[in-house]
Amino acid sequence: MSPASQATTRPTLVLASTSVFRQALLKKLTEQFITAKPEVDETPFAGESATALVERLALAKARAVAVQHQDAVVIGSDQVAVFGDEILGKPHTVENAKAQLRKFSGHTVTFLTGLAVVDAASGQHQHCVDAFHVHFRTLTAQEIDRYIAREMPLQCAGSFKSEGLGITLFEKLEGDDPNSLIGLPLIKLHQMLRHFGMDLLCD
Repeated sequence: MSPASQATTRPTLVLASTSVFRQALLKKLTEQFITAKPEVDETPFAGESATALVERLALAKARAVAVQHQDAVVIGSDQVAVFGDEILGKPHTVENAKAQLRKFSGHTVTFLTGLAVVDAASGQHQHCVDAFHVHFRTLTAQEIDRYIAREMPLQCAGSFKSEGLGITLFEKLEGDDPNSLIGLPLIKLHQMLRHFGMDLLCD
């Protein structure tokens, strides 16, 4: 089979997300994908753990988009930040962001990212949860105020942007894939795509 015919038979790759951060991450691997917004209720089930939540939602998002793109390979992802037993939401306001960072000062926040890949044609899927640990240094009130004023991370779980000035808040980062912290673990994603015959290094 010629390279040209291989290209024409490759399934469409769909990212089931409108997040500009996840799009930027996927572009590290390939420019050949489209995006779609998954219509999924993200309300946690009663008693559902954070790990179970992100795993379920990542797969639900990929399956929801696969229904509309039946010749595609679809990527779904979901992420939560966890502090102790508390699942953290986006702060939305400056005061909430300050409160989160005051709470995290000198402690560790774990980011759990659910990842799922669905082959719409066959219905087969793979999924996993990737954990990444952020160890915060001890922060002063002035540092917290200045950081939030400069970067306004009000739509980010954990009240920081690790790809920006948020890196200055940390003592160390711990995990297998730094991309996971932003919302899309590329190492595991490429492994899953290869399972479905999509080796982005060779395409």
